[in-house]
Amino acid sequence: MARFADWFGKNADAVIALVLAIVVAVLGLGVNLPNETEITNSGILAVIGLLATSVLRDRGRRIPVEAEVRDTLRASSTTLSELDAKLTHIEGFAGVLADTKRTLDETTVVRVISGAQVAQVLAEARRDTDRWFFKGGTGTYIRARTLPECVAAARRERRTLLFRLEILDPTNVEVCEAYARHRRSVSDGPDATGEPWTLERTRKEAYATILAACWHKQRFAMLDIDIGLAQTMTTLRYDLASSRVVVTRDDPRGEALVVDSAKFYYSWVSAELQTSLDQARRVPVEQARLAPLDDEPTVEEARKLFEVIGIDLAQGYTDRDVIEIIRKALRAKDPYE
Repeated sequence: MARFADWFGKNADAVIALVLAIVVAVLGLGVNLPNETEITNSGILAVIGLLATSVLRDRGRRIPVEAEVRDTLRASSTTLSELDAKLTHIEGFAGVLADTKRTLDETTVVRVISGAQVAQVLAEARRDTDRWFFKGGTGTYIRARTLPECVAAARRERRTLLFRLEILDPTNVEVCEAYARHRRSVSDGPDATGEPWTLERTRKEAYATILAACWHKQRFAMLDIDIGLAQTMTTLRYDLASSRVVVTRDDPRGEALVVDSAKFYYSWVSAELQTSLDQARRVPVEQARLAPLDDEPTVEEARKLFEVIGIDLAQGYTDRDVIEIIRKALRAKDPYE
């Protein structure tokens, strides 16, 4: 009963209008009632009044709703504006985070590895590389591993190979003596190759690197090799491949630095090595074709080679000294073994 009363209260105008409409319809069917004209007119007026009441009530209900909707929309607009401002702030914060992440990534531009890992990292760098830039002392490891293995891989894959080497000038006695003295100060005994560092060893190692470069160039035409002779010594060795650059010191057992090619410092080192090489005394390797070398070069062939490229052998070098240079060039001992 309560539900019916609640329903009737909400729909009274519609119920009354329906009842009056039925009454008027009955009158229209010809039912004789007293004063039916007046009743009809009153019914019509009542229906109109109820309709007007319904319209007014509907408008009365709609006005608060519209006001509420406007308030809601206004609040939503304010909320959206605040949200947009917050999103803008978040985007700015995201940019700061991205810059911070990049900065943190670049702060780890250099990886430090132990001496035991150097040989492995260099081996990985040689794999599939199409270039190698070196700056250091006499290039012993270059002759023992880097140059022959890179040439073998390039020949196997039938691709070009770019080599840039900067080593000590073997004709500069002062710089070679300074280098030998530095190596002895680090370790006064023989190194991993079994030899102590002396002036003569330093010069022969440098001569051997020049000879090895020319020997490989004559056997692999797609090897583009350039050699510069430095007039000052360095205590660091730079080995730059297409994937990374490895910076080592004279001690193979010491720590080394590794920079991947994706890091900005890699391009810095590459530019520095090229600039340094441009200032070094250039060896005209292309002239080596005028002095062919056999698979096992003879003393005469080696002497002829140094003559045509304009690099004077030290005075007093005997055939035995030249043979030692040839041996170092083609059968260098790996300093990391």
